[in-house]
Amino acid sequence: MRRNRKIKVEKAAELMCVFPFVVKGFEMEIIPAERIVAQIGGTLILTCNTTGCASPRFSWRTQMDSPLGGKVSNHRTYSTLTMNPVGIVNSHSYLCTVICGERGKKEKSVKVELYSFPSDPVIEISQSLVAGEPAPVICRIPDVYPSHHLEVLLKKDEHVLHKEDFSDDDSTNTETKIVTYTFHPMAEDAGKEITCVARLPIADMDFEPKERTASQKLNVNFGPQNTVITASPGNSPMEGDSLNLTCVTQSNPPAQIVWSKHLAEESIQHLIKNNVLYIPRVHFNDSGRYSCEVINLVTNKTEEATVDIIIQGAPVITKLSIEPSTTVQEGENVSIQCSAESNPPPKIILRRKSDNADIGTSSARSILLPSVTFQNGGDYECVAENKYGNSKSEITLNVKSRLEEPDQMIPFIIAFSSVAAVAVPAVAILIYVSRQAKINGSYSLVKALRLKV
Repeated sequence: MRRNRKIKVEKAAELMCVFPFVVKGFEMEIIPAERIVAQIGGTLILTCNTTGCASPRFSWRTQMDSPLGGKVSNHRTYSTLTMNPVGIVNSHSYLCTVICGERGKKEKSVKVELYSFPSDPVIEISQSLVAGEPAPVICRIPDVYPSHHLEVLLKKDEHVLHKEDFSDDDSTNTETKIVTYTFHPMAEDAGKEITCVARLPIADMDFEPKERTASQKLNVNFGPQNTVITASPGNSPMEGDSLNLTCVTQSNPPAQIVWSKHLAEESIQHLIKNNVLYIPRVHFNDSGRYSCEVINLVTNKTEEATVDIIIQGAPVITKLSIEPSTTVQEGENVSIQCSAESNPPPKIILRRKSDNADIGTSSARSILLPSVTFQNGGDYECVAENKYGNSKSEITLNVKSRLEEPDQMIPFIIAFSSVAAVAVPAVAILIYVSRQAKINGSYSLVKALRLKV
């Protein structure tokens, strides 16, 4: 037995020579070490770890002996302090104490620094801005801590509208900070972006992000403005051509458009509600002043544009007449009227076709023939001409004599003939009787008649 024990001791000695034991010293550490930055609302785990101690005993406390605000979990060689969620109460220096029997006690601390910058800002801008009218912009930065480090910029594209800091703020808890600014949007701001830039630049605190942004596009209602009418193929098309009038305006939202034509009596003729007025085949009576009225129902503003349209072309005779009638009596005054449409205005020529003699050449619409005679009768021609061409039309003038009235003359002739047939013999008898009376010295109509018989 002794011999066996000796053998075992010798073997153990040999093993110690081959594999020497290294007795480690008693050590501890806190992970993370010395200083940690944690976001409020998150989870933070502090670990107190030991080496060189088979059965350590752990304890946690704050340097100010405040509540831990977390849960301690001890394991064989390490202990954890879990804070979930991290709150303002966790802003302390934490001390971990480890006792390792005869090897003594060791302590280490870690400082926990807190911040809160959990989300991007929130921008509030009306979706129905009106150009030129004041518009508030509100930027909310949720749950900021420590807020006295907060800086906020309001930018329109790259232009800074407003800057604000909270250096005088003494809040001891997380708070939502609000920045309000009023600006006057312009029409050219439509589609631009308003950006809220929030920064939390805390020195010596390593966390990201330290800058958060939010943007919103501007929907600016404006106009109408810069309204114009374009005419295609132009303001003076030829008769028979097509004509497009296009009303162009700047407006948000798009404006309603009403076309009108100003008539001669100053009243308005309403046409179509569209930005294009199309006339497939223009006539001279389509000449005139056209207007488009544009209306923005949101801004309650209107604007009007006008254009003068002149239809050009060869003349078209619209009227050829004789007043008071095409059949008149000698001595009456007669007016021959001829009217034509064209642009440029036509030259009107009136002539009698029988002798090709012009009786009038002017832009006048009528020619007066005073006290007409038979020689004035016949066919008359009206010619209207301008640089684009001419147009002709003719009419016949009929002169009746004042005696040539058969309905009245025939009865008169018959009556006159009847009276003459009776009166002529009677007068002859009276003359004869009168002569006989002078011879005889007396006169008797009865005797005279008897003698005649």
